[in-house]
Amino acid sequence: MSRAFVFPGQGAQTIGMGRALAEAYPAAAAVFEEVDAALGEKLSALIWEGEAEALTLTANAQPALMATSIAALRALEAEGFSVRDAAFVAGHSLGEYSALCAAGSISLADTARLLRLRGTAMQSAVPVGVGAMAALLGLDFEAATAVAEEAAQGEICQAANDNDPGQVVISGHKDAVERATVLAKEKGAKRAVMLPVSAPFHCALMQPAAEAMAQALAEVEILAPAVPLVSNVRACAVSAPDEIRELLVAQVTGSVRWRESVAWMAGQGVDEIWEIGAGKALSGMIRRIAKDVTCRAVGTPEDIAALKG
Repeated sequence: MSRAFVFPGQGAQTIGMGRALAEAYPAAAAVFEEVDAALGEKLSALIWEGEAEALTLTANAQPALMATSIAALRALEAEGFSVRDAAFVAGHSLGEYSALCAAGSISLADTARLLRLRGTAMQSAVPVGVGAMAALLGLDFEAATAVAEEAAQGEICQAANDNDPGQVVISGHKDAVERATVLAKEKGAKRAVMLPVSAPFHCALMQPAAEAMAQALAEVEILAPAVPLVSNVRACAVSAPDEIRELLVAQVTGSVRWRESVAWMAGQGVDEIWEIGAGKALSGMIRRIAKDVTCRAVGTPEDIAALKG
């Protein structure tokens, strides 16, 4: 059995996530305490008792989802499971930071501060209303990329997330993305849905955020991960700290190559993937990419009890 641990990205957040883990496992509770201390605020109170609208703000959602993932990992460790038993770690967009924290590459406090900065920088890179994102369902990556290029008409419109064989998210200027949704349907997409996001992530409009992250990452210690990271930008394994640093900067404006990353892991013999943290969105994608890979979502004490079986 070859296993990979993967970590969810934005959109998986829910009020109350991770609370049961913190109540059941002191090591999980300690994660939320350390993240609160690193940020100088009670993010845990927002996660467990706050308003969904506030948690959804990019600057809050990113460190909150990471904290929940690492809390789930610490609970797993308390039951004798270790990230070192995995062949690879990977994460979807911000989940890449959770993966690196899980593998001991970046400290928990540094990861929390980097994600707060990343969320703030991504939010402020583009004025509200200028950018947009849309999900194109029923087109493959090549077809979606062609639609985005045709719709751009001098503006930015790019394939941002290659999620699975039938779901590609595009990102860019609002007018261009809206043109792409019309064009996609003409080209055979089953659906083209504008997404309720606060900024156009993973496209060239995020360049100011990439520059902010380059500056921040230059000052953070990054160690070689305990197990290799499958990079969003490369869709293959990396372990060198300097390379990881460069790829985290490139990831801000680059496509999340999730479909290729999962297919690459399956090609390396991975036959079991555990989704660590909130929700089950990645498990659904993985099943559509690699049908022979077994998926398990690990985000609650009940999920961990089932693993102990």
